[in-house]
Amino acid sequence: MSAFFYGLGTGFSLLLAIGAQNAFVLKQGLKQQYLFGVALVCALSDSILIFLGVTGFSHVIVQFPYIPTIAQYVGAMFLFGYGLRSFYQAIYSDAALAPSQHEPESRLKIIGICLALTWLNPHVYLDTLLLVGSISTQFAPRIDLFASGAILASWLFFFSLAYGAKILLPIFQRPQSWKILDAAIGCVMWGIALHLVTG
Repeated sequence: MSAFFYGLGTGFSLLLAIGAQNAFVLKQGLKQQYLFGVALVCALSDSILIFLGVTGFSHVIVQFPYIPTIAQYVGAMFLFGYGLRSFYQAIYSDAALAPSQHEPESRLKIIGICLALTWLNPHVYLDTLLLVGSISTQFAPRIDLFASGAILASWLFFFSLAYGAKILLPIFQRPQSWKILDAAIGCVMWGIALHLVTG
């Protein structure tokens, strides 16, 4: 079981960093909109990537190094656009006091953004395919337990973040709090985009 718990710890350590995906899940959690769908997309996407990583897909990335490069610039452009959208909302939006009163966007649009934040982020590939994939080789032939632990970490994290965000709802009963959150998300998106281009 040590392989399982090591996988669990590895998964949590990679997820706890504030990133574009986490910021988006947090905001949807505060809005109390499409929580299950957003958490499901994130957790399922991570599960697929972790599975591919531990089954050897990382070797494909090594052989075709241009794949992360393409994802790097496409992801940077998307994050810049989403960050611009967040800054616009921070400046011009006068949100209703209650998060539940926010005008809901279409489910398809939200899921699409969630998928883009996941699959257009090259850090996701580095973390799941290369890092998790390489660490998992230490636990052969119990690689399945390591992968199970890492996958469970994703499911626990994203569903806890989505549904646990309501604890912060009293803070977000003021429109100013939403402006600050949007500005912070914009900074996160632009910071990651800049890092992708320059790093």
